[in-house]
Amino acid sequence: MSEEQNKAATVVFGASPNPARYSHRAVEMLVEYGYEVLPLGFRKGIIEGKDIILEHENFEKVDTVTMYMNAHRQEQFLDYILSLRPRRIIFNPGAENPKLESLAHEQGIETMNACTLVLLRIGSY
Repeated sequence: MSEEQNKAATVVFGASPNPARYSHRAVEMLVEYGYEVLPLGFRKGIIEGKDIILEHENFEKVDTVTMYMNAHRQEQFLDYILSLRPRRIIFNPGAENPKLESLAHEQGIETMNACTLVLLRIGSY
């Protein structure tokens, strides 16, 4: 296993091929800052040389899930998100979800309502 495959990754949930979307910028910045990124989305595309993953795979070693879809759209993916067993879930503005937050806490998963881009810029990611 390569060093890159051995690193815990960030899943950008709702990654968009549209450069104007914050999820797209999050993938760019995470790569720029040296993080292993798994862009998970619903439309084909490439961000920073990474194909947007369209299948809900059972990724190993997920550190963070950073959410870029609203609570209503998240509903059908709750079990999947929790099955990734991330250390934390970041709910970016507009993605806040009290139900998922509660379920995550029950499983010992840290949650935060924050902006991934800001966390990266201020060195608090």
